[in-house]
Amino acid sequence: MNLITGKKVGVTAEEKSLRYYKFFERDMAEIPAEKIALLDKPSEIPAVSFDQKNLYLAGEDKNFCQIGYGIMADGTAFVCNETFMPNVEGTMLDWWFGWHSVASDLRYKVWDSEDHYFARADNVAYVCDKNVPLSQKTWGVNHYILEDIGAGPMPLILHFKRPKDFGYDEKIIGTKFCESLVCACGDGDCAAAMTHKWYQVEGGVEFVSRFWIGFGIVEGKVIKTLPANIKIPIEVPRGLFAHNIKEFSNLAAILPELYSENKNNF
Repeated sequence: MNLITGKKVGVTAEEKSLRYYKFFERDMAEIPAEKIALLDKPSEIPAVSFDQKNLYLAGEDKNFCQIGYGIMADGTAFVCNETFMPNVEGTMLDWWFGWHSVASDLRYKVWDSEDHYFARADNVAYVCDKNVPLSQKTWGVNHYILEDIGAGPMPLILHFKRPKDFGYDEKIIGTKFCESLVCACGDGDCAAAMTHKWYQVEGGVEFVSRFWIGFGIVEGKVIKTLPANIKIPIEVPRGLFAHNIKEFSNLAAILPELYSENKNNF
């Protein structure tokens, strides 16, 4: 199955003049064949549950799904992925998640030139504030997004949270299997909770993603919002898994150079 079509989203003349437009012009990075092979094979092993998500953060969820997608016993769905990012340092990822949400829409487009249209932070002053640490630039910020995960361009709001407000034990951050992370709840066609964490390994970083589909924010807390006796269609996590393995394969390919040339350009 070929997930890379070569058909890019539109860009403006102004976007073409930006120094990082060259990353948009490049072909999308190849997706590992072993991940593509999983697209038609839902995982028989469940992901760690949302209630046990601190096991994932600590790297203690190895008995659960690591790469794949599927449906949980309660009808919610999951997506799991791991991406080795060569020559990437953790600081680059802390920078990336704030940087791509401000200024030109091209910043989001270079991540996935075929499926990303824009990502716009609702608190630009906070994101661009030099006094806010890179690792905190998503805390409490909403990203208004337009992207295509297989069914055409769809709007999405990502409500990023401070880790403790997401339910994580912040003492785990900075340990062996969690150098840093971002976490959010997506408000769109199908609500989902999401975390991307990363940690240093030989030659780069290991980037580890989890999505719990059927969870949202109610009165400030992240809980299951999927009604009882409802089961999420398998096409939902399958489409998200396909998108995830595509966009993060490409980010791994461009991030070192993109960061080197733009790290002081917030």
